[in-house]
Amino acid sequence: MNQLSFSDEVLAARAKGNAIVALESTIISHGMPYPQNLEVARYVEQTVRDHGATPATIAIMNGAFHVGLSEKSLEDFAQMKNVMKCSRRDLPLVVSQKLNGATTVAATMIIADMAGIKIFATGGIGGVHRNAENTFDVSADLIELSKTNVAVVSAGAKAILDLPKTLEYLETFGVPVIGFQTTEFPAFYSRSSGLNTPLTLNSPEEIAAFLMAKWTTKLHGGVVIANPIPAQFELDRVEMEGQILVALNEATNSGVVGKDLTPFLLKKLNDITAGRSQEANKELVLNNAILAARTAVCLKELWNESVSPF
Repeated sequence: MNQLSFSDEVLAARAKGNAIVALESTIISHGMPYPQNLEVARYVEQTVRDHGATPATIAIMNGAFHVGLSEKSLEDFAQMKNVMKCSRRDLPLVVSQKLNGATTVAATMIIADMAGIKIFATGGIGGVHRNAENTFDVSADLIELSKTNVAVVSAGAKAILDLPKTLEYLETFGVPVIGFQTTEFPAFYSRSSGLNTPLTLNSPEEIAAFLMAKWTTKLHGGVVIANPIPAQFELDRVEMEGQILVALNEATNSGVVGKDLTPFLLKKLNDITAGRSQEANKELVLNNAILAARTAVCLKELWNESVSPF
């Protein structure tokens, strides 16, 4: 049974062979309160349009995988309560029980791949959590990146994670990590983490050519395109590390673990920084949407989806 439901806008883009960019929905349901979440979602979608591509916000409503949301559906989703945060393991449940679900990086990649969308813009990927040597808490995003043919434009991995271990994990599973116009892996809120990116490319055209080469040679799996937050919006790395440690300590004391940990930490950081972390999050998502749209347009120029070799 086909669970994909395309919006009219995405259907029109597919019919015309236009570039499409996937967008996740967890940031809407678990990242920001209403109505700010709706305002940011609209802004990100329009940013993709302004740079030549069609936005496809991916969400699960009544068990159906929605690829693109109408204005009404987007507004309805932004106001929904008790939306399930969904990774790969959760998808059969939300489908079989006809539930509403917000897609993480992993789930968005899966549904985007089903829909033939190869470029996805998000804020930051999940990764290896701090103290993972004791908790074994590693995001399913990393496993998905190792096998699903979707390129993810992000501001690196979320700064709350163990960034060195996250990069090591990606290397072990053969996931290319490309620094866009940088040789340093960004730390989400900050442009630098002190860690090198394995690869550096300097234009959307170069990234599109890289993706074409990877997938046409049957080197399956995703790609991380690490796009630093614009300098005017970055937060001081040392300051943020101190705030992250405070938030992590509160999470430990409160017994917050698993899929609840990241939303808890992001909300706590927003409280501690008086909203500055959330504002930085919004700006880096917009920046990633721009690069994703430009890359998707370039990839379309190299490859016609109707005769996809992927």
